[in-house]
Amino acid sequence: MKIQRHARWAAAVSAIALWSTGAIALDYPEAPTKPVVNIYHGVAVTDPYQWLEQGGAAEVKDWVAAENRLSRQWLDAVPGRALLRERIDRLMKSNSNAYFDLIERGGQVFAMKSQPPKQQPLLVLLKSVDSTTEERVVLDPNTLSDHGAITIDFYEPSLDGRKVAVSLSANGSEDGTLHVYDVATGKALPDEVPRVAYPTGGGSVAWNADGSGFFYTRYPAPGERPDADVHFFQQVWFHRLGTPAAKDRYEAGRDFPRIAETVLETARDGAATTALVANGDGGDYALYLRQGSRWHKLADFADGIKQARFGNDGWLYLLSRKGAPKGRILRVSMKQPQLAKAEVVLPESDGTVEAFQVADGQLFVSELLGGPSRLRAVNLQSGKVDEISLPDVSGVSGLVRIGHGQVLARVMSYVAPPAWYHVAVGQAPRKSALAVTSAADYGDTEVLREFATSKDGTKVPLTIVRRKGTALDGSNPTILHGYGGYGVSMTPYFSASRRVWLEHGGVLVVANLRGGGEYGEAWHLAGNLTRKQTVFDDFIASAEYLVQRGYTQPARLAIQGGSNGGLLMGAALTQRPELFRAVDSSVGIYDMLRVELDPNGAFNVTEFGSVKDKAQFEALYAYSPYHRVKDGTAYPAVLMVTGDNDGRVNPAHSRKMVARLQAADPKGRPILLRTSSASGHGIGTALSEAIEQATDEYAFLFHELGVSVTAP
Repeated sequence: MKIQRHARWAAAVSAIALWSTGAIALDYPEAPTKPVVNIYHGVAVTDPYQWLEQGGAAEVKDWVAAENRLSRQWLDAVPGRALLRERIDRLMKSNSNAYFDLIERGGQVFAMKSQPPKQQPLLVLLKSVDSTTEERVVLDPNTLSDHGAITIDFYEPSLDGRKVAVSLSANGSEDGTLHVYDVATGKALPDEVPRVAYPTGGGSVAWNADGSGFFYTRYPAPGERPDADVHFFQQVWFHRLGTPAAKDRYEAGRDFPRIAETVLETARDGAATTALVANGDGGDYALYLRQGSRWHKLADFADGIKQARFGNDGWLYLLSRKGAPKGRILRVSMKQPQLAKAEVVLPESDGTVEAFQVADGQLFVSELLGGPSRLRAVNLQSGKVDEISLPDVSGVSGLVRIGHGQVLARVMSYVAPPAWYHVAVGQAPRKSALAVTSAADYGDTEVLREFATSKDGTKVPLTIVRRKGTALDGSNPTILHGYGGYGVSMTPYFSASRRVWLEHGGVLVVANLRGGGEYGEAWHLAGNLTRKQTVFDDFIASAEYLVQRGYTQPARLAIQGGSNGGLLMGAALTQRPELFRAVDSSVGIYDMLRVELDPNGAFNVTEFGSVKDKAQFEALYAYSPYHRVKDGTAYPAVLMVTGDNDGRVNPAHSRKMVARLQAADPKGRPILLRTSSASGHGIGTALSEAIEQATDEYAFLFHELGVSVTAP
């Protein structure tokens, strides 16, 4: 067995060597070093590529254009790329209509609808979730621009369902202006409210009781704040329909933090409104409640409240993690809304509470068990808890209340596309008409849960997606995916384009790393601030486990991640370059010493820390990928993807990291930068651009791992 395994691995390595000789020669664009010395707590740090932070400068634009040309030539030269694109295009456009962001108002259900091959999702109205025959389009943003440039950031119907407020932005910018539409006719009202949304703070709307106006999140108007603050200091304002936005009324927020991220919600009877205010991205929230005409603070940041939902029973329900890192559900009476008088409805258990809804005397709760979901219902009178059956290794990505006592759960897995199910106590979930079908058939695929052991002995869950009968002989091309930050959990998700990887013998592995929320707040806090290295240790241990178990070898192992997961990619490739063959990193953060100076960088301080704090600086500097690149090191092949309109992660991070890697390893494996002018952080990206990006990423991975593109 050992001889056979070695022989197959040796053959794979030889194939990769031969395959790589087909790539075009790489003559990287010149990126001159212009050293700038920054001093942190007495430590001098030289930055050779700080000039690449100036995205509007002509020399930066020229360099990016040259990098794009080189990347385009290399990627287009990959054998079989055209066949690969054809397959991915067919798979991604084969998905049937998908419905998400459901909201029930006036006895009807509003939903966002993805309708391939349309570039952007539509806003539609359904008379029933069990039939789409009488569906009506309220707003199709594809008619507002060419090439799918305009997208819907979010929407909110009035309580009677007659009007709907919609935030629209262009080219993935998430820079939203609010528009109001008459639902019956689809016609726009004269009202336009600017500055309601922006990454990372987002945006939100909540209507008043009679539909005459709405509360909304508002960023500073010109002249109200210095230029550096125009995308901070989010406040709550009120707009009355038919009046100019300049006449809008301030409501709350002068005591909100500079890095506030606010979510608004109105009770179904319009009698009260909440504002859940995040202190940046670290996971702490304050809760404000408006009754009558006054706002008061119901919970402060230290109180551990993470979510709030109005019931139809005179109670406000709260998710708390204070003293319960996996979460418990509380409720306070709307007659005496005081956190000190809160009742415990659901105590902390072995599952991490992710979302909840109240309907017809039942509390429905979706929980995480290390990644996959569990769905339970709590009888609010008796306290009896019932579990609702779900498919194995599946995820609940949405939980909404519709009509009288009905709750829908959006369920999907790695092998089954998303569908909305009716859920009720004592009944098997019943699929509604809002279910996706796809040409991506995973009938030959199995999903396994295994555990790696991290550096400190912690067990790290791995979800392994592979074709049945996959041999553990070290020869399998494998993608290891991770994130590990902000308390964000990696839950089961369906991808049609992933089928192209599986049908070529590839294995996908998703690691549930610390820093995420899969095991609650303690799991998150174990990987943030000065403990961030723990996340990288977990990921490296996951890669080593895959090699030890015989899934793959370093020569056939690629890693993949985006955003905070891009930081993970940068840390992994600089700390253990010999462990991976290829790195696919999207919209990543790489310079940890200057990230807080980015246009939205302050939002990250509560998660990553600040260089202003000595201990946090030392931790940041120790793992900062940009600063850990070493000249003369043989690095894995690297593809870094970014978008010009990214308001969440400054594209300068990708520019600087690529320039530094190319200088450190100029004759080694390809180090490529792909910058899109038609996208941002990924939100609102047009379907055509998503297909092109997926094609480029898979072409890169196929080439570097020695996988020949074949017809299915």
